[in-house]
Amino acid sequence: MGKRYENLDAVRSNKSFKDMLRWNKERRRKMKDLTTQIEQSPVKKVAELQQNRTRTSYTWIGHSTFLIQMNGLNILTDPVWAKRMGFDKRSTEPGIALEDLPEMDVVVISHGHYDHLDFPTLKRLKGNPHYFVPAGLKRLFTRKGYRQVTEMNWWDSVDHKGVTIHFVPAQHWTRRSLTDMNTSHWGGFVFQTAEKTYYFVGDTGYFSGFNQIAERFAIDTVFMPIGAYEPEWFMAPAHISPEDSVKAFLELGAKQFVPMHYGAYRLADDTGPEALERLLHAWEQQHLPQEQLKVLLIGETIFEGGA
Repeated sequence: MGKRYENLDAVRSNKSFKDMLRWNKERRRKMKDLTTQIEQSPVKKVAELQQNRTRTSYTWIGHSTFLIQMNGLNILTDPVWAKRMGFDKRSTEPGIALEDLPEMDVVVISHGHYDHLDFPTLKRLKGNPHYFVPAGLKRLFTRKGYRQVTEMNWWDSVDHKGVTIHFVPAQHWTRRSLTDMNTSHWGGFVFQTAEKTYYFVGDTGYFSGFNQIAERFAIDTVFMPIGAYEPEWFMAPAHISPEDSVKAFLELGAKQFVPMHYGAYRLADDTGPEALERLLHAWEQQHLPQEQLKVLLIGETIFEGGA
């Protein structure tokens, strides 16, 4: 049997069959409309993104997928354009059509869950990207024919064409089949140039690692998950709540907060609008400056230093 990966502080995310039954009973009692959608009507900048090789930008495609442009590189995080996740249809369309993307240089995968690693999407990407994946996941890519793959452990760093890519801890778990639970790791990625430092958190519960990451990096923008937290007795070890995401932001000392991981797939009992409403309330409760919170529409692009 291969290595099984663990969280910091030995926190476990796996639940029992009894827990699953309890959750299903609660879900039936709630009778909540989980199809409520979030807004997606930005002015899209497809032509600018296709031509850009000089300016720093980030675009929210939806869920945990961002197109990040740094130092002339096109970087894609957890690319998933899947129309369904399990039995449920995707609630919101991706912000940019797959065929409208520029050629990719780098793709990072935070972990192996299907809503973060979708091989049908990867097969359709333009270009010949280099893949950066957690320890234990490279062998799956190799079996599927991918050759430009770098496997990373927590705190590993790789310099790639002027961008330093760091793999940092997260509190989560992973499985793609009945027999491979936690045989690969999970985490987040920090992208660092002389001008900017971006932190893509991946999937995580609230954990002590945020303080450790803050000790090592001066973060400009953090792409932080806020959804799939309800019921919290079930989800908390693996999915951070909106309130705890604000707490984590403060611990990180980042300059800007960009929320993600909400509104695309039905992964839990919260809806996208609920997650965003709770985030905004928590932000106000902490009396934080509004300009530090960048809530993007799906498909919206931010060019650093102006539009």
